[in-house]
Amino acid sequence: MAVPWIGLRDGDSMPQLGFGVWQIDNADCPRLVGEALRLGYRSIDTAQGYGNEEGVGRAIAESGIARSQLFVTSKLRNAAHARDLALEAFDRTMADLGLEVLDLLLIHWPVPEQDLYVEAWQTLIELQRERRIRSIGVSNFDPAHIDRLIAETGVVPAVNQIELHPGFQQRDKRAYHKRQDIQLQSWSPLGPGNGGAEWWAQYGAQTGQSLLNDPAIVAIAARHGKTPAQIIIRWHIQEGLMLFPKSSHPERIAENFEVFDFALDAEDMYRIEALDDPRGRIGAKPDAWNLMF
Repeated sequence: MAVPWIGLRDGDSMPQLGFGVWQIDNADCPRLVGEALRLGYRSIDTAQGYGNEEGVGRAIAESGIARSQLFVTSKLRNAAHARDLALEAFDRTMADLGLEVLDLLLIHWPVPEQDLYVEAWQTLIELQRERRIRSIGVSNFDPAHIDRLIAETGVVPAVNQIELHPGFQQRDKRAYHKRQDIQLQSWSPLGPGNGGAEWWAQYGAQTGQSLLNDPAIVAIAARHGKTPAQIIIRWHIQEGLMLFPKSSHPERIAENFEVFDFALDAEDMYRIEALDDPRGRIGAKPDAWNLMF
């Protein structure tokens, strides 16, 4: 079964399941992104702050896949919210990716202490109007940040990428985004116990127990003959969320894509819903994260 495409409020659409490249070295991207593309992934999620856009661009160029079949997302770095810096950073992104038009650009974090995220948003609007970007959105924005963007520009983001996994389901925010017709994307979709959680631990985050070892997830996986990771990815799919699981292992890249030949039933979904914990956050709170990169 093909990956579903999700419609965006601006009329564009994108694959629900893609491949993420956070923490993948630039030198490894041609091989790993190339493998993902070979397996059928058509959406790639990178960022200026990841330092691997050039490697992603090489993988795309070497894949031989028509540009019209690919959806490429990047994110504006925190230190480039001022208009001139944002334009310069965007030009560098496009040169590294080797693209003429970007499918989606997000503001990576609001960085409230800097208080330039509205200016950054105005710059993304400008680039979209110039047709250099098809869709624009945000990442790690709380409803209050989005409300301010809308109030000051009249433009609603198409996407918000936030931390979301079975241990931290953010259902209050999901209701807000549904009302605003903003599509949600889940980062760290597999939850604690992975490399992303370990990265956040250096900033004092509580990583918690791995969801891949959770008894409920393990039992559901055994019943379906799937891995715990496949169960969690399938949960995101059935919840209508977009996600970009990352792996440096080709066999796991393949496994993460093999989630369209089964479905979770109502009991499965109920048991996973019961894992939600308002204290289950891995990363930083958007209104308190001001790291410049």
